[in-house]
Amino acid sequence: MAATETERGNLVTDDLMGASGRPHSARIWNYWLGGTDNTAADRAAGDAWLALNPEVVDVVRESRAFLGRAVETLARQEGVRQFLDVGAGLPAVENTHQIVQRTAPDAVVVCVDHEPEVVAHAERILADGAAGATRFVDADILDPGGMLRLVGEHIDLNRPVAVLMMGVLGHIPDLDEARDLVRYVMDRTCPGSFLVAADGTHVVVGEAVRKAGAEYADTGAVPYTTREPHEVESFFEGLEFLPPGCVPVSRWRPAPGDGVPAAVDGFGGVGRKR
Repeated sequence: MAATETERGNLVTDDLMGASGRPHSARIWNYWLGGTDNTAADRAAGDAWLALNPEVVDVVRESRAFLGRAVETLARQEGVRQFLDVGAGLPAVENTHQIVQRTAPDAVVVCVDHEPEVVAHAERILADGAAGATRFVDADILDPGGMLRLVGEHIDLNRPVAVLMMGVLGHIPDLDEARDLVRYVMDRTCPGSFLVAADGTHVVVGEAVRKAGAEYADTGAVPYTTREPHEVESFFEGLEFLPPGCVPVSRWRPAPGDGVPAAVDGFGGVGRKR
């Protein structure tokens, strides 16, 4: 369960970075991960979702753990030194740039988002110099051409890059549009690049996920569409999966000795461009 406001030391302010009164998925995920950068509207929406689908916290935590394992695999085993985190969201624990710095300090990380509070946080993080070779691009995933033009100022797309799309494609309700967006970005990377993607599904818990999502949309927040596993897998069309393929994120290369973790309603994988 997410930390309470008291446990977080009352660090949350409801006028956070000029946030609107509407809940936002990035701040709700921050709340579920125990972060402090969320508003009363975000906490209320997050708690309402938890009341219907408490397993979502497992999805969020396992998704973050999957991100860590995937990034470490690409940096350590595949030698990737450029990472593009699309829809980076708000900082909480084990952020992409922290994982990369720990594993490959010489790597470059470019984070992309366009939410005002995310932009403000990024500027603060970069200003203190602790983020190393991390850059931030204020761009919209729905304008992939514009996004890549800005990204190209920091990343050489003629060299392998790991493109991370964690929990962002569910905000694009039309499956074909989401696929086209992924294809557009990956078509402009060179062979040896990778896609790391994961999104919510509704096959483990079932109807509770759909109901929670519908009520979340009623709050005025941008809706989030959960999908079938085969639909998530389709984002990797034309890419070669690293084993074990597109699976529940909890089961993507778990730590030795963990056995077979319980499945969660979040599927993802890592695909290589040949």
